[in-house]
Amino acid sequence: MTGKKEKEIRDLLVKALQKGQLALSEYESRKVIASAGVPIPREALVQSRDEAMDQAEKIGFPVVLKGSSPELTHKTEMGMVRVNLKNRDDVGGAFDELSGKGIRLEGFLVQEMVEGRREFVIGLTRDPQFGPSVMFGLGGIFTEAMKDVSFRVAPLSEDDAREMIGEIRAAKLLDAFRGEKAVDREILVRALVGIGHLGMKHEEIAEIDINPLIIRDGKPIAVDALVILKAHRA
Repeated sequence: MTGKKEKEIRDLLVKALQKGQLALSEYESRKVIASAGVPIPREALVQSRDEAMDQAEKIGFPVVLKGSSPELTHKTEMGMVRVNLKNRDDVGGAFDELSGKGIRLEGFLVQEMVEGRREFVIGLTRDPQFGPSVMFGLGGIFTEAMKDVSFRVAPLSEDDAREMIGEIRAAKLLDAFRGEKAVDREILVRALVGIGHLGMKHEEIAEIDINPLIIRDGKPIAVDALVILKAHRA
C-alpha cells in the first residue's frame, strides 16, 4: 500500500471515530479492505433515484441496491437490500421502497450482482495478548454452523497465508469443483497478508468481517464487509 493510500485510510478511520461511529459503513469498509488487496465488486454510492438508475446502467445489470449507513450493520435482516434488479425500472422501484422505510442513511449503494456457489470468510480480530489475528474459513450461512476456520497472528507471510488456506476442512472446495474453476489461491494469499497489514498499521480497527467472499469464475470477491472501530469495541 502506498503512503498516500495509507493516509487516506487513516483519515477515513479518524474521521469516523471523531463522528462517534461504532463501525464504518459497508461502502467505507470496502474502501478499507480494497486498499489491502481484497477484490471488491463494481459499485457506487448514490443519493438520488435518478443517480441510482444511471449508475446501475454504468455498472451493468443485474445489480443489488442497499441502504448505506455506519449504523446499518445488518441490512438484510432490516429489509434494506434488494437483489437481482434487472433494469432501470427495477432499480427505481427498489429505491422508492428502501427510501420509504424512514431509516436514516448516508446514501444508497448500487453494486454489481455477484453470484457463486462457493463462499468463504476473511476476518481480523484483536487479542489482548497477541494483538491482531487474521482468520480464514468457510463463509456464508455456514460460518457459524461449521466453524471451519484457521487463524494466524499478524503480520502474515505469504507462506503463513497459504498454510491457513490449506488448513480448513473445506479446502477441497478451492479446487476445481463440479464444473467450477479452481480458486486463484494467490489472490486469497495477498488478501490475507493485506488484512494482517491493516491490523498492524491501523490501531483504530478492532475487527474486520468479510463475509461472504464469493468465488466467481475462480476469483474471490468481497460482497459484504464490516470494519468495527476499536474505540467503541464492547
